[in-house]
Amino acid sequence: MSFSRVWSLPLRRGPMSNAVPSALSSARHTPLSGRTFSTSVQRDATWGFIGLGQMGYNMAKNLRAKIPETDILIIRDVNEETMAKFVKEASETARSSGTGVGTSEVLVAQSARDLVEKSTVIITSLPGPQHVKDVFHSFLRQGKLPALDQERLFIDTSTIDPASSKEIANAIHATDQGRFVDAPVSGGVVGARAGTLSFMFGASSRNGQLLDRVRAVLLLMGKKAWHMGAPGAGVAGKLANNYILAINNIATAEAMNLGIRWGLDPKALAELVNSSTGRCWPMEINNPVPGVVETAPASRGYEGGFGVSLMNKDLRLAITAAEESQTPLALGKIARVVYNSVEKEHKGKDFSVVYKWLQDRPQ
Repeated sequence: MSFSRVWSLPLRRGPMSNAVPSALSSARHTPLSGRTFSTSVQRDATWGFIGLGQMGYNMAKNLRAKIPETDILIIRDVNEETMAKFVKEASETARSSGTGVGTSEVLVAQSARDLVEKSTVIITSLPGPQHVKDVFHSFLRQGKLPALDQERLFIDTSTIDPASSKEIANAIHATDQGRFVDAPVSGGVVGARAGTLSFMFGASSRNGQLLDRVRAVLLLMGKKAWHMGAPGAGVAGKLANNYILAINNIATAEAMNLGIRWGLDPKALAELVNSSTGRCWPMEINNPVPGVVETAPASRGYEGGFGVSLMNKDLRLAITAAEESQTPLALGKIARVVYNSVEKEHKGKDFSVVYKWLQDRPQ
């Protein structure tokens, strides 16, 4: 099994590391091409990460920084430039650390199947349900995976619908290919960079060792990991949370717009609300009015943050899941109309751009 490119990188030994030097240590600093990744190579663990978008990229960076330097990280993304950038930054981080202790590697897989065959823990971070299905079915349809010393653990951190997540879990478990866990995240790109994400995951509670293993992996990329219940419960919890976020974001934008038109100072209004019953994340952390919170996307042209298209996708998934469970959502479809319009006019911007959309509407 070959990989398109291989880099050996010296990284600082993480706090969890008790590893001994790997047989790969003699290859340190040397870029290689087309090398075969042999199962005979001595190593502690091999990790796979698929999907290097804004969230996945930063999660994978934290993972590489915190796993033992003798472990191997294999990455895969549809964007070749993104993979090259990841390895370059990892190399620069290694050199700037000033330590030559141990060896760590980042490998670039040619396909999802290549990555999965050699990885004990596989983490996916993908845009939507179809992307997740495509990736998993791309390697499952190629037959039984080769056995490893430890059962494979598949952790999908994407935000998808419960039905799709359960479908993938069933496909993995029915073919005895490993254990699948849905573990969507909360905390956004800022949390992904800082390693402070919160995960909510779904897995069988009858297997305590599995739960401990999942938590240990997730806490390499975040600060909290809640077990929500059986497979599918993680994405259900995430959609419920993001439904609240979608509504609160519109309400915050409307309230700020209303107060400003009444002549209130936006910072004074935000301070009042954040000390009162209207306090919420869109008001306190991600305020939609430029200049109110300097670190918020609104203060940098609504760039970065949580894209309006992703918010609209999550809202759509929540509404669909609600319909499947025959659960009424009084505000869901109204909010969907708003986000459809905002996405059309401000695609690519942070979802707090709802405020600008309201400003541009006639009084």
